[in-house]
Amino acid sequence: YGRTLPHMLSPFEWMIAKRYLWPGKGEAFIALVAAISVGVVSLSVALLVVVMSVMNGFRGELLDKITDLNGHAVVQAVGGRIEDWQTVLAALEKTPGVVSATPMIEKPLLVNFNGNVDGILLRGQTDKDLVGLSEKVLLGDIASLSAPPAPEGFARVAVGSRLAQNLGIRVGDVITIINPAGRSTPFGTTPRQVPYEVGAIFEVGISTFDEKFVMLPLAEAQSLLLMGDAVAQIEVNVDDPDKVGTILAPVRETLSGRTVISDWKSMNSALFEALQVERVAMFFALSFMVVVASFNILSSLVMLVRAKTRDIAIMRTMGATRRSLLKIFVTTGTTIGVIGTGTGLLLGSVILFFREPIVAGIAFVTGQQIWDPEVRFLSTLPSRTDPWEVFGIVCLALGMSFLATLYPALKAANTDPVQVLRYE
Repeated sequence: YGRTLPHMLSPFEWMIAKRYLWPGKGEAFIALVAAISVGVVSLSVALLVVVMSVMNGFRGELLDKITDLNGHAVVQAVGGRIEDWQTVLAALEKTPGVVSATPMIEKPLLVNFNGNVDGILLRGQTDKDLVGLSEKVLLGDIASLSAPPAPEGFARVAVGSRLAQNLGIRVGDVITIINPAGRSTPFGTTPRQVPYEVGAIFEVGISTFDEKFVMLPLAEAQSLLLMGDAVAQIEVNVDDPDKVGTILAPVRETLSGRTVISDWKSMNSALFEALQVERVAMFFALSFMVVVASFNILSSLVMLVRAKTRDIAIMRTMGATRRSLLKIFVTTGTTIGVIGTGTGLLLGSVILFFREPIVAGIAFVTGQQIWDPEVRFLSTLPSRTDPWEVFGIVCLALGMSFLATLYPALKAANTDPVQVLRYE
């Protein structure tokens, strides 16, 4: 450090600063206070890094999983059915910035298995989209949904993992999907009940999706819902999710009156706005820990200056300038901040790396489930570290550490050697 900053610190100044970083045997209390200062800075930096990374990961993972399943935007017909969906699809695919547009059907229905009835969200997708779910399949084969059923068998569907767990469904079981809006008869509307074989069990990672979704081919969904060749909506993916509104603005005007376009921001606005407010509030609150750490550095330096008053006076009589004393104590306090910040970054990285075992350990010790997927939406604790955010935390910690050194350093620089040594 002294070699890299030759113009800021002389060898004499750096030597004294290093000796003050490790007080002598008779100054154990000062050493203890300095060690506590390093520890508090480390804990505050580590806590900031961990909390902000987890919150960024929560927002990022939630956004990725929602857009993976629902796309960046959804085009829906005003009446609930898009009859000329091929035309709408062509207009979307020609729009600059649109990566893909896919027809689909999504309808709330009922499922019956062994006398247990539950509400589901039926989703009919193209074969290409169904194959894209293969990475999320826990049991079975998602490709089997597109294969034609045996003459004595049933068409196949895929069900979410939590729905399968709640109803006791396994691959190969036959479930009955109930469409209340069935065919009209002279005696009223008869609900349509169609048996399906479970071909796969998948897990998206969002509890509400895994608890409700049932997937099947688009043509089979059209048959079940008596929709003919119509679809309910078109899923759209764009190259820049944050600019989805701007990208779809031209087609929004073209299809105005026929369809309604909802992007991921409007569909989940309350959730993501709440996450953003919580993120800012947590950063503001946890930043006060850095302020507390800076006060610890200030107190340790004040005690050091008091303990070294005679040494400071002697150095002044030997020719040390006030500027040299100022740099010595600023370097001492700032070095404490640098060591604490570096240790905090290392500690934060370790905590993030072992976050799942830590959560499991806390749950085991306390007997409480810390991360409940039904409350947190996601099945695992996520983490995404933003380098610029870490840079800001480091600047905050080092800046507060530097400011904490100014008063003790000025006190030491203004020491009058005549007054100190008069009664020695």
